[in-house]
Amino acid sequence: MDSDLVRESPATPSYEGKKKSRHRVTRMMFLVVFLGWLMVWVLLPTKKYKQKWTPKLNSKLNSTYFGEQGTNLLLFTFPIMLIAAAGCVYLHFQKKKGNSCSGSVSASRRLAFWKKPVLVMAPLGIVSAMELVFSAMFIVLLIWSLANYLHVSFAHLHMHKQGEKDCLSRWQAKFRSLSLRLGYIGNVCWAFLFFPVTRGSSILPLVGLTSESSIKYHIWLGHLSMVLFAGHSIGFIIYWTMTNQMAERMNYWFQKKPKSFFTGGYESNESTGIASQSTEMVEWSKTYGSNVAGEIAFVLALIMWATSFPRVRRKMFEVFFYTHHIYTLYVFLYVLHVGTAYFCMILPGIFLFIIDRYLRFLQSRQRSWLVSARILPSEAVELTFSKSLGLTYNPTSILFVNVPSISKLQWHPFTVTSNCKSEPDKLSIIIKIEGSWSQKLYNKFSSPSAVDSFDVSVEGPYGPASPHFLRHKSLVMVSGGSGISPFISIIREIIFESTKSNCKVPEILLICAFKNSADLTMLDLLLPISSTTSDISQIQLQIEAYITREKEPLATDTDTDTDTKKLLRTIWFRQDASYAPISAALGPNSWLWLCAIISSSILMFLLFLGIVTRYHIYPIVRDSDEIYHFSFKCLWYMFLVCAAIFLAASCVFLWDKKKATMEGKQIQNLEVPTPVTSPGSWLRSSGDRELESLPHQSLVQATKVHFGARPDLKKILFDRKGSDVGVLVCGPRKMRHEVARICSSGLADNLHFESISFNW
Repeated sequence: MDSDLVRESPATPSYEGKKKSRHRVTRMMFLVVFLGWLMVWVLLPTKKYKQKWTPKLNSKLNSTYFGEQGTNLLLFTFPIMLIAAAGCVYLHFQKKKGNSCSGSVSASRRLAFWKKPVLVMAPLGIVSAMELVFSAMFIVLLIWSLANYLHVSFAHLHMHKQGEKDCLSRWQAKFRSLSLRLGYIGNVCWAFLFFPVTRGSSILPLVGLTSESSIKYHIWLGHLSMVLFAGHSIGFIIYWTMTNQMAERMNYWFQKKPKSFFTGGYESNESTGIASQSTEMVEWSKTYGSNVAGEIAFVLALIMWATSFPRVRRKMFEVFFYTHHIYTLYVFLYVLHVGTAYFCMILPGIFLFIIDRYLRFLQSRQRSWLVSARILPSEAVELTFSKSLGLTYNPTSILFVNVPSISKLQWHPFTVTSNCKSEPDKLSIIIKIEGSWSQKLYNKFSSPSAVDSFDVSVEGPYGPASPHFLRHKSLVMVSGGSGISPFISIIREIIFESTKSNCKVPEILLICAFKNSADLTMLDLLLPISSTTSDISQIQLQIEAYITREKEPLATDTDTDTDTKKLLRTIWFRQDASYAPISAALGPNSWLWLCAIISSSILMFLLFLGIVTRYHIYPIVRDSDEIYHFSFKCLWYMFLVCAAIFLAASCVFLWDKKKATMEGKQIQNLEVPTPVTSPGSWLRSSGDRELESLPHQSLVQATKVHFGARPDLKKILFDRKGSDVGVLVCGPRKMRHEVARICSSGLADNLHFESISFNW
């Protein structure tokens, strides 16, 4: 009996082996379901699927409750929603497992080759071997789909005039078919488009991704879909011009207005089911997708596309930001154009994105309690918020910040620099002046007038599921300017982990490039406020700081010291009853609640859809010869999706908010001590001084400052010894690409590149 208990103890190897086996089986089940979903997309354009399988599936799955979309709901919507809901449960138990120091080194090494950069190009950014393979597979899927669609459609061309067999009309019919099928292929891109921008996603962590690191996939898919939709739209405009519909339509509008915009006011050809050529361009059909809605959607898409290119986005971010928010109207018109069938095909990504967006909206309605603002000499501000004790996050996490007094609509992401383990009741970010928004924020804090309260709203934090960087034996972190922010959180995590007796932490080489010596004060934030002498002494930390625009250190004088002390100050804000600590967002901190929202909302949608179809749409179709309006059916689907999500998410959020409010009352007033002077100021000057504390002295001793020089990254990286060196980079694009090329050169197999940059 006792031996059995020992065998099943959580500390025994057999128990751990069974747990790992269960995890492998679960992940394999996710993979099988996902591959099955992909196979449906592969088979969709084939002749066999259309002519043999579709009729059989429709006869069994379509009903008076789900109409003609029963098949699409089962094959395209159900698999991904199942993965999303079950993935929440899986991630919940993975989080309880706690794997900060027990990461699988062997698994990391097996994936090392696939994560290595193989393509470094300005338009695409840094592309790993795995990303290149999957991108090629996706392109093959698109080509396969287009080829099969054209093969099937060319065999059954519809002529607009019965009996017309001349070469010109056949060529026009083929051109029209090609333009139409380009739209079908663009719909395939849309099936994946919204997954990367779902910040609280339960699907991305299953494959080791975060929304911030996978945003480039959204950009790639967006550009690719716009190329396809542009070909689709321009192709139809050319087709309408070739068939004289443009001129006929102008004459029609001048001579006679249509009776009703929504009923069409057009002729239709009974033999082909295709609208008369004279009205196809501006029709709002009752029986199929609205061309007018598609044309307006295309114009909106062109506006978003034009402002999303890097040159426009970086120089005029506000233009990009505001124009990109017309995506809601674009999606609305897109669904009216493609109809419920294609909407159900791309529904999982949109459904999960709406859940995430609505939860973020609910979280952002609450004003967050900003405890202090610490102004650094480097024209940077460290904001410290109060947070609930239940909120946990990993290093390199992102917090989105909104300051209504500057802009009520703009949300900007910043890296969290605090550590939730050593600082359980506070959360800090650092904001450096980079644009007009950050400049206005800095001016508000640095102004002489006293500020006793400050309205701020936040979303997040969002970040990786585990601190994977701890798996490496040594780390080389390369930063430029404010790119040091994510490394601050990593070093704080390593400092905390070093206090554990059974945890081996990697040795660290931090290479940071700054423009001016004043930026050296950013290094102050490497040490958490609560650090002790043992914290910094137990890690192997070496800092190489490069000042590129100054050739020698500043001379020691009283004026310099006075200016430094004047700039280094902290503003404390009073606690207001309307402010609340940052609480855990439903998702990474509440996977089970997110599972409840996903499951209940999709079930409610199916229930509402069944009721509306059976008791509203079906009686109209059954009792009369009329066809239920195509656009009205689309409106029902969109309304029911939003209603189900809003109802389920609101109930869960309000329930969770009660618990967060009770927890927030237990948090006492925070006091974050700030040193009178900055250790970074000692690095700026040439004099020898005695520092206030041993941790700061250790930091200065670990730092070597190079004036008037840039780091020789190739020499530094190739000189690193050891079999497992993790290389992380965050900074300007040129620096990121240089480091990626060095790691992918093949001259040093021990370098494992891991980009944590959030700006591709």
